[in-house]
Amino acid sequence: MTPSSRLTPYLYVLPLVALLGFVFGYPLLKIFEFSFKMVRGIDGPWIGFRNYQLILGQSLFWDSVLHNLQLLLAIPVMVAISLIVSVLLAERVAGWKLYRIIVFVPFVLAIPIVAVVMKRMFQFSGPVNEMLRWLSLDFMALDWIGSSDVALWTVMILIIWRESALGIILFLARLLSLDESVTEAAKIDGAGWWHRLWHIIIPEMRGVIEFYVVVSVITMLAAVFSYIYIMGGGRGGPGTSTEVVELYIFNALIRSSLPGIAAAASVMLFLVTGVLIFLLFKVRQRAETSP
Repeated sequence: MTPSSRLTPYLYVLPLVALLGFVFGYPLLKIFEFSFKMVRGIDGPWIGFRNYQLILGQSLFWDSVLHNLQLLLAIPVMVAISLIVSVLLAERVAGWKLYRIIVFVPFVLAIPIVAVVMKRMFQFSGPVNEMLRWLSLDFMALDWIGSSDVALWTVMILIIWRESALGIILFLARLLSLDESVTEAAKIDGAGWWHRLWHIIIPEMRGVIEFYVVVSVITMLAAVFSYIYIMGGGRGGPGTSTEVVELYIFNALIRSSLPGIAAAASVMLFLVTGVLIFLLFKVRQRAETSP
C-alpha cells in the first residue's frame, strides 16, 4: 500500500472534519478567549483571571454548583428504577411490548412540553395535591413549586421520571441480547429473583450501566436548563432555590449582559464535566483490564 493510498480515506472525511471543527471548535476557542476579557459588544480588553475571581467570589455561583451536585443524587435512583423495570420487561410479562412503548414515551416528548405539564400537576391546587387530599394525606400536599425547600426536589422528580426512560430502553436492549441459559440454570438451581439480579444480570450489564451513569452525570451537570427554566418560571425560583450553573450562565449573558462572566462560567463547567467524564472512563477501563 502506497503512502498516497493510506491518506485517501482521510482526505474523504477531511471536509466534514473541517466543518465540525469550524462549527464546534471555533466557538469553543472564542469562549475560552472571552473568559479572559471584559467583553462589551463583540470584544473587549484583556483582564486575565478577573472574571474567574468574580465568579468564585459570588455566593450565587456556589449555590448553583451545590444545586447541580444535589441533582447528582438522582442518578442512583434512576439506575435502580431503570434496572428493575427493564428486568421485569425482559421477563416478557403479559403486554410487555406495550409497556415498553409506554415507559419510553416521556423521553420522546420534548422537555418543555413535559415540564409545562408537570408544573401544572404539581401546583398547590393541582392534581397531585388534590389526589393526596382525597386520600386523606393532607400533610403531604405541599407547595411543590412555590416552596424553596422542595422546589429543587420537585424538579428532580421530573428529571428522574423522564431520564429513567432512556435507561430502561438501554438496559432492556442489553438484557434481550444476553444468553438466557445462564439465568434459566440459576432458576433451576433455586436462585431467587434478587439473587439472579445481583449475581448474574448486573455483572453482565456492567458496561451499559457505566455508560448510562456517564450520560446521566453529563445531564445533571450540563443539560438540565430546560427543566429548571420551565419549572422555575424562567428565574430559577422561588428565589434562587433551583438556580443551576446553566441558568447562572444564561442570566449572566442575557439578563446581565456580561459575556465575559458567562464565558468564564461556561469554561469551568466544560472543564469540570470533561474531568469527571475522563475519570469515569478511566475507572471503567481499569475495571475491564483487572482480572
